[in-house]
Amino acid sequence: MVDRLTVFVAQSPGGLVGPDARLAWLAAQLGQGAASGGDLLVLPELFLTGYNAGEALLTWGEERHGPYAQRIAALAKQHGIAIHYSYAEKEAGQLYNAAACYGAQGQGTAAQYLGGHRKLLLPPGFEADHFVTGQDLALFALAGFKIATLICYDAEFPETFRQVVAAGADLVVVPTALAAEWGVVAHKMIPTRAFENGCFVCYANHCGEENGLSYLGASCVVAPNGQDLARAGTGAEWLRAELDRAAIAKARKRLPYHHDRHRLPWMSRGMSKEMSKGGA
Repeated sequence: MVDRLTVFVAQSPGGLVGPDARLAWLAAQLGQGAASGGDLLVLPELFLTGYNAGEALLTWGEERHGPYAQRIAALAKQHGIAIHYSYAEKEAGQLYNAAACYGAQGQGTAAQYLGGHRKLLLPPGFEADHFVTGQDLALFALAGFKIATLICYDAEFPETFRQVVAAGADLVVVPTALAAEWGVVAHKMIPTRAFENGCFVCYANHCGEENGLSYLGASCVVAPNGQDLARAGTGAEWLRAELDRAAIAKARKRLPYHHDRHRLPWMSRGMSKEMSKGGA
């Protein structure tokens, strides 16, 4: 089993308009060696279409493994790095805020599809007018690491993180479109999720502005002890970090939260029953 994973997080400009411009930006960065020597590149929420794109989401969305997906898969194959990106996924007349990851391996010129995710929880705002919710959590494997995806608001709930880590996740990848006023999420909440679960987190945000929406930036890679391995500012930036699986075991041995929570008295009796007693 491989014990190390080299990850890149791309904090991309929010003002890029449409999939062609976004893929051209990505291809140019990769062509300049921005992710040279890496195993995994993580891109922000709805990277392919833009997040605050309005009705254009319906035009720029595509089915899984669609034409734009194939272009990303080709880039993964060409540059020898798995690419994890978010897009508007069409299926049976519905639209999902989704993510997919294509690996560098595969048959011939085709890259390997590693896995995907559909956003489980839609926050207050425009998303509910465009998307329907996903229903499942899934993990995929890369270089010996088990990886889960949670999209933006999904990751702000302790329950979702706990679920994927309990299922075996070593790394949780979080594409986001975090606005400038929500700095507490990027700077406080995401490191806490890594710390309380003893896992790595890659948090990929946009930067700049998109149709009047100002993005925070502050993309990061966080270690299982809750400390930043890399943290972006407010501009376009590529983060690089080396993930060592030994850090996971060390963090979980030092603070075995997942194990010890079962020792809480109400875990065996049921929370609602315990609270209804009004105390001991």
